[in-house]
Amino acid sequence: MLKESILIYPNAVPVVKANNAVFFRRVFCGMLVIAVGLSACGSKEKKAGQALVRVNGEEITVLQVNDELSRAGVQPGQQEAATKQLLEAMIDRQLILSEAMRNKIDRTPDVMKAIERAKAQIITQAYLQSITAKVTKPSKAEINDYFQKHPEYFAQRKQFDVKQLVLASKDFSDKLKQVVDSAKTLEAVASWMDGQSVKYARGQLSRSTADIPPELGEKLGALHKGEMFIIKQGENTLINILVDIKDVPVTAENAAPKIEQYLINKKNKEVADAEITHLRSSAKIEYLNAQPPAANQGKPAAPTPDAAAESKPVGAAAESQAESGVVGIK
Repeated sequence: MLKESILIYPNAVPVVKANNAVFFRRVFCGMLVIAVGLSACGSKEKKAGQALVRVNGEEITVLQVNDELSRAGVQPGQQEAATKQLLEAMIDRQLILSEAMRNKIDRTPDVMKAIERAKAQIITQAYLQSITAKVTKPSKAEINDYFQKHPEYFAQRKQFDVKQLVLASKDFSDKLKQVVDSAKTLEAVASWMDGQSVKYARGQLSRSTADIPPELGEKLGALHKGEMFIIKQGENTLINILVDIKDVPVTAENAAPKIEQYLINKKNKEVADAEITHLRSSAKIEYLNAQPPAANQGKPAAPTPDAAAESKPVGAAAESQAESGVVGIK
């Protein structure tokens, strides 16, 4: 019987060390557009703080370096080495910025539009942050209540270990589907594809019930070790086998910080959504050369102060980032 499901793939997160000079140079050169935007606003105020370096008359101050250290998340023990690299990167950025301004790059249409977008985003986020700053932290009772109501994330958390064969969906034929339905191992499927010159790649992953949508956790939890299931994901098809299911519980004490942050983020989003609703209700919005949304269509989600403010269940992904289709579970 065919059932529906989704497999979640997390985004890869690069690990960056504070003493990586190449990293800092790329970061600050990448911030050039914002720097151009600030200069384009026409501010001629002297930079406050003790000057460390003067580049063609433009000063780089202690306050600026400290701000960059804070934004880069540099730990106290690494600040001395990081400061030297940051300062050199800021000198490079100032040189590039000055040359860009001399060539009037800040006046090109694309850059001007990017500056306006960045400016609008910064101001919007600052306003929302001023609103959400009033949100109170959740109480211990609220945190404990969430823990008790979601055992699948904590006390009864399970981990699913999966191996898979990944191939282009165009190569997933009816014959291959029959092979998967009758095969008892993933190796048997791979052997058949080898014989038919079907190209594929191998993969494996581990996911817990805290990392995937609840409905998927329920479906995987109903499987037994050795069962296979098929996922259509965009232009690829994944033939999976459940290798193992493990109990990986989390205590209330260890879960508390994550639950607290989740509840704060949830409250922030609720406050931001309420503000958007209020502003829309008191505004005059005229659709000129655009169609208004349908009556039953939800309003656009309110922007949040940062990406972490999304109110998803603790550790659980609300939806797959890839376009997924029907999944066959034997």
